[in-house]
Amino acid sequence: MASPDIELQPEPMRRQGYTPSLTAWAVILICTVLGVLVLVEIINIAFVDPYAAEPFLWSFQGALGDIGIARLSIIMFLSLLVLLALGLPLAFVTGSLGVLFIYVVGDQFMLNIIPTRIFPLMTNYQLSAIPLFIFMASMLERAGLIDEMFDVIYKWLGGVSGGLAAATIIASTILAAMVGVIGAAVVTMGLIALPAMLKRRYDPKIALGSIMAGGTLGILIPPSILAIIYAVVAQQSVGELYVGSVLPGLMLSGLYIVYVSIRTALDPRKGPPLPVGERVDWGTKFKLLGRMLAPIILIAVVLGVIFSGAATPVEAAAIGSFGAMVVAALHGQLTWIHVRDAAVSTMKASAMVLWIIFGATIFVGFYILRGGQEFVSELILGIGLGPYGILVLMMVILVFLGMFLDWVGILLLAVPIFIPIVNQLAFDGLLGLPGVAPQDIALWFGVLYLVNMQMSFLSPPFGYALFYLRGVAPKEIATGTIFLAALPFLALQVLGLAVCVLFPEIVLWLPRQVYGGG
Repeated sequence: MASPDIELQPEPMRRQGYTPSLTAWAVILICTVLGVLVLVEIINIAFVDPYAAEPFLWSFQGALGDIGIARLSIIMFLSLLVLLALGLPLAFVTGSLGVLFIYVVGDQFMLNIIPTRIFPLMTNYQLSAIPLFIFMASMLERAGLIDEMFDVIYKWLGGVSGGLAAATIIASTILAAMVGVIGAAVVTMGLIALPAMLKRRYDPKIALGSIMAGGTLGILIPPSILAIIYAVVAQQSVGELYVGSVLPGLMLSGLYIVYVSIRTALDPRKGPPLPVGERVDWGTKFKLLGRMLAPIILIAVVLGVIFSGAATPVEAAAIGSFGAMVVAALHGQLTWIHVRDAAVSTMKASAMVLWIIFGATIFVGFYILRGGQEFVSELILGIGLGPYGILVLMMVILVFLGMFLDWVGILLLAVPIFIPIVNQLAFDGLLGLPGVAPQDIALWFGVLYLVNMQMSFLSPPFGYALFYLRGVAPKEIATGTIFLAALPFLALQVLGLAVCVLFPEIVLWLPRQVYGGG
């Protein structure tokens, strides 16, 4: 009976005629005007010599050629924020604005800088690790290993107060070493861990916060996709960045666990333990560990060959992709459908990341070409702040950008401008503590940037992790509750960032042990 209703519904519209709304007319008018403008410009580029003839009708080529860098900065970044606020995709906004400003500030011949900016990225060997690590994560997820992992940790820790929240954070830490992408970790744990904790009458703020904070560890703990892109942009070793981020990642994970443990110990009603009848004995617990053996070995092999220098991150990613298929086969989940779905999701995620890279590199490349790097450097250095004051200012800017932009976009827009400024500064230490050697500043700042990106994901009102979890949380949980749940963990991330600033050896000690150096 449903089909006839569906067929009959459009009839009144066809009989009476459809009247477009004011918004529809506005969209039609704007598209028409833009189409005419683009058509005229194409005719000028294709058929009119800009140096020997008058343009056909009009031309915007070089219209802003005399604009100063200060006004250009305002126009470029204000245009970017307006278009993003309208909901347009970052990948296409940055690329389109980059092409537009190249044309109206320069001329049609300056458009040749576009392939010169993109081609080195297309041929960059290190970026090959991105689709391989994403495929590894997709295969492990489809093999059902994430569900099994949480179930094992859940049964190990469920008998203590706050055990499920701690289990969620530990599982998220291990998941971060498998996935390396924030959205997947938050959504997955939101679907698996949140119902379990709410069923056990956990405080919703502790349950929600532990999922969001644990999920953001994927941005920091290897094999982080963001770390690969940062290394390419900053011309930093991926291996060193991975090694340097291990201790800060484990420190933050430990801070989250300590926080939920203290909160639930002070008030067990916020995180009650499992009833005695649902707990398992020690023999069963050790048997359960066997279910996690294969993925743990895979993670250890992938990270081990990177840290030991036996393989590059790209080669390690290839080993991980093959190993993920082997693990799936051992669990009876290596099917054509799972491989196909993992490949398709890998293609979509990789394409999204690469389009953002291409678009942002055009936008930022042109801005730097016009003197934007020198302008921002003079602006920041001219404020009169010391090196650590400038560093704090940069961290605040990154958090602010994180409220509006995608993590890859933030990196490609801010890092190429910030890195040369940071390299000009001397970080001699605070409060009499050791500083950072000049050759280690890029690595240290890279890990600080990764820690900061976790903060941006939890920062209300537009932090991405908040909305990832909003999409899978029960409707009865208010959005305001999710925002409030993030605040204590956001404070812990600020604390973790401050510790890494005050004690840079947390970042630099392990790379020095692995790769040597002074």
